[in-house]
Amino acid sequence: MESMGELRRSHKCDALGAINAGEEVTLMGWVLRRRDHGGVIFIDLRDRWGITQVVFNPELNAKVHEKAHDLRSEWVLAVRGRVEQRPEGMTNPNLKTGEIEVLVDELRILNMSKTPPFPLDEDVAVSENLRLKYRYMDLRRPGMAENLVLRHKAAQAIRSFLSNENFLEIETPVLTRSTPEGARDYLVPSRVNPGKFYALPQSPQLFKQLLMVAGMDRYFQIVKCFRDEDLRADRQPEFTQIDMELSFVREEDIFHIAEGLMVSLFKATLGLDLAPPFAVMSYREALERFGTDKPDTRFGLELISLTEVVKDCGFKVFRSVVEKGGLVKSINAKGCATFSRKELDNLTEFVAPFGAKGLAWVKIKPEGEWQSPIAKFFTDQERDNMSKILGAEPGDLLFFVADQPAIVHQALSELRLELARRLNLLEAGTYDFLWITDFPLLEYDNDAKRYTAVHHPFTALNEDDLDLLESEPGKVRSRAYDLVLNGTEIGGGSIRIHQKAVQEKVFSALGIDEAEAADKFDFLLQALELGAPPHGGIAFGLDRLMMIIAGRNTIRDVIAFPKTQKAACPLAEAPASVARKQLTELFLRPDWES
Repeated sequence: MESMGELRRSHKCDALGAINAGEEVTLMGWVLRRRDHGGVIFIDLRDRWGITQVVFNPELNAKVHEKAHDLRSEWVLAVRGRVEQRPEGMTNPNLKTGEIEVLVDELRILNMSKTPPFPLDEDVAVSENLRLKYRYMDLRRPGMAENLVLRHKAAQAIRSFLSNENFLEIETPVLTRSTPEGARDYLVPSRVNPGKFYALPQSPQLFKQLLMVAGMDRYFQIVKCFRDEDLRADRQPEFTQIDMELSFVREEDIFHIAEGLMVSLFKATLGLDLAPPFAVMSYREALERFGTDKPDTRFGLELISLTEVVKDCGFKVFRSVVEKGGLVKSINAKGCATFSRKELDNLTEFVAPFGAKGLAWVKIKPEGEWQSPIAKFFTDQERDNMSKILGAEPGDLLFFVADQPAIVHQALSELRLELARRLNLLEAGTYDFLWITDFPLLEYDNDAKRYTAVHHPFTALNEDDLDLLESEPGKVRSRAYDLVLNGTEIGGGSIRIHQKAVQEKVFSALGIDEAEAADKFDFLLQALELGAPPHGGIAFGLDRLMMIIAGRNTIRDVIAFPKTQKAACPLAEAPASVARKQLTELFLRPDWES
């Protein structure tokens, strides 16, 4: 191996053009490709920025040319040479440096490489486990490198925008205490406090509220958070939030700041001009129209209720569901009456995992009559009434689900997305933002036999519903809000409780008695008695945002070193066993098989 010696890189591998012809330059990078054309050797030299073709000609320097015969993929080189315009007809319009090449008269091999574990071409399929085991190689692939560049641009745009809006970037503790509600905590045993544990933060929630009590007024942080929960494509055990909190604000103020942040972010990363204000929809309306609190509004296929229309109909299945307090809802797939019976059976199987006991369907024939196994159970008047409500026309395909509300909404919301995929309704490059508001404050947990917070226990409630907190807690509306983008929740927040008496009432509704509240939240309750201002905030999932902006299907593609779906790191082989001595120092008993 050789050293760089006195050589210093003069240009990046994307920087040279015809204007540099005749210049002496020094480039450094990796061998992407090697080609031998009749004795002349061509190397595509790659660095983070791009590619430059470098040429080893025996007539220019026979010794360097001989040395170049040994070069292989991913060897690390330093080359010095003269920039020349490529011969006529040999330019590469797809390459930023495609007008030139560098004729090399000095070559230094800085390091060699074994054969890479997988090809680094972007279009070669590689298993994700192999990519994660050799993540540093995966990041040499152009698309993956571009994702990290995009993430950097996003972080800079976020900091610039929020700083200009008078926010202070303040760090909050990573080692804190475990609190109830939410997902499982990652626990860290304390050596100096035997038998006690820190928790890694699921969110900086309480500390950012305390910063408002401290008078900081506007806080933000791009912060790591941790949740020990089951993983999906859009979840990781450690993830990054764009965290904000503001004093003396209402919901509209936070919407305005958040929308401005999205405008700045999408301009910096994609060059797009968003057009706020974004649409606003209540939680109840979202469920009624789309079956979910995070609807994709890039297309129609809305859910339409037939519950009142069919409550006395001749179809026993629908009638009995309504009698038991259930719902009957439908989707009109316009122009889809051409679906085959096999396609309809596949869709019936598709909704089964979401609890649907069946999927009824009706094809509207050219003369307007119904073609369906269930058509015979309805009178002409009942069919006409349903067709009118559904806006059914010849060529349409109607789908029906009848069951308890949660099942109906989930089954039809998933069916709606599946139909959109099959009908190519999910237009790439379209970004539909939607605020969801008026969430319930509490929901009943049948397993725990108590109410739990829909968002978290520090969320303020709608002031008009305060009297319901004790009598009908399930009907209390919160002052929480989510921002949804193309059917993905990218952020959520709320106006917070800033008065101790109200916070204690909410704790009581959650089954948190005075002793538990004092034990776990005494520092917050004390702060609320010392001049806490009205305040609220929001947190955005940076990983999810970057996944959407980069056009990827998993957040793992926009994180430098992510975990697998089993919360493991194949690269570092974490988590791993530790020495018994370490466990003993932490007062933990190593009494399991390692």
